[in-house]
Amino acid sequence: MSKYKQLLKSVGFSILCFAILAGCKKDNNPDLDLTGNVTLSNFTINGTVADIDQKTNKINVVVPFGADITSLVPNIDLPEGAVVSPAPGTPINFNGLVKFRVTNKNKFREYLAEVKVASPFVSFKINGTAGVINDEEKTITVILQEGTVLNNLSPEIVMASGVSISPGSRTPRNFTNEVKYIVTKGSKNVEYSARVIIDSENEYAFIGVATSRSAITNADEKAAADWFFSTYPASDYVSFQSIANGRIMTGYKVMWWHYDTTQSLPNAAIAPAVIEALKLYRASGGNLLLTGFAGRYVEALNVVPAGRGPNNVFGDMDVDPNDANGFVETNNDWGISFRGRENHPIFSGLETYEPGKANLLQKGTYRTNHTAWWFLPDWGGYVNAAGWREATGGINLASESWDNELNGRVGIAEWQTNGNANVVIITFGAYDWFTETKKGGSPTNGFLKNIKTLTKNSIDYLKNF
Repeated sequence: MSKYKQLLKSVGFSILCFAILAGCKKDNNPDLDLTGNVTLSNFTINGTVADIDQKTNKINVVVPFGADITSLVPNIDLPEGAVVSPAPGTPINFNGLVKFRVTNKNKFREYLAEVKVASPFVSFKINGTAGVINDEEKTITVILQEGTVLNNLSPEIVMASGVSISPGSRTPRNFTNEVKYIVTKGSKNVEYSARVIIDSENEYAFIGVATSRSAITNADEKAAADWFFSTYPASDYVSFQSIANGRIMTGYKVMWWHYDTTQSLPNAAIAPAVIEALKLYRASGGNLLLTGFAGRYVEALNVVPAGRGPNNVFGDMDVDPNDANGFVETNNDWGISFRGRENHPIFSGLETYEPGKANLLQKGTYRTNHTAWWFLPDWGGYVNAAGWREATGGINLASESWDNELNGRVGIAEWQTNGNANVVIITFGAYDWFTETKKGGSPTNGFLKNIKTLTKNSIDYLKNF
């Protein structure tokens, strides 16, 4: 170990010891008693026993379908002498993670509890092929072989105990279009949409530096990919290495690259063979969605003239897995303004807090603020949005939430070629798929739904051109 690393380790240990002493010390009592037991051994909700991970301090509870998780009273077995906050007997809303603080003498420990509702489905199969059930989006997708006749298929459906479905299992249905199912337990009714996709209909692809989807290591990119393949199950993963090796891409209507790893574009993405292949893909009518640091790709692909790519790129990456150069914004939600663009399909269905404004990242969450946008007033000679449009050939769609005229920043934009919207970028730091639980930040981003809606709108918008 180098002297520098030894010094950092020593300083870090000293700071940690000081923090512990400062946090545990009682007023007017110099003596510390750290012998109290603060470990939870049992946590149940309505008779359901939680899984408690003592390494991560995470409590996971899965309650049956139909349960109302907005007012639950957990039963907690506390060590002798310990107290917990929230206090026992308190009804708690478990929409999101809930922090429990166990205190005993001069010692405390914090746990994060998450309650999830179990799927009402055990399985949904057509012709022996299991469907992908997305309980969050209330969708079921079954991918069948080319040549399958869709107008008379009889799904085999197995439901959880006490749950019924209509139409019932083995009822013939026409799957040329989506089929609606009503799932019922007691007085609770939920509608699911089931669809069949023919295997040859791979219209979408997720691009990445990793050699395969399972090899993605960046947490934000992985979260985005997991959502993408859940929403578009028939999609493909395409690595830059496979593009360099001659992979054919002409069948894809939309390819999405979400990049969160480094501010600079990776060598795999800017290899000459890859650049030429993606230029050919675009020239053949292929559409691209570029998000996060991938927004810088517009210059490498000559979507914008040389020197006209994002001019304000920042947001440092983790060096130590237990620390990062991110921070917690405690006072303000982070959002976007699309005033004057409210009718653009990309913004359809967003939850807004006033006309033309929507939040993407909730206050109190940890953030690394990875941004690759255009800063207009002072840099690059753009002056305002009109100057930016003339210099880049793009159409600016959104700026920061304070910017009603959209003249300050460009964080969402599109470039149309021959009437086709073939490139869309989303590069706000608030566009964050994975919220780290660091530096006291909450791991729950209440506006993640807006990120998903914005992304799906963008993909569907590009496909329809």
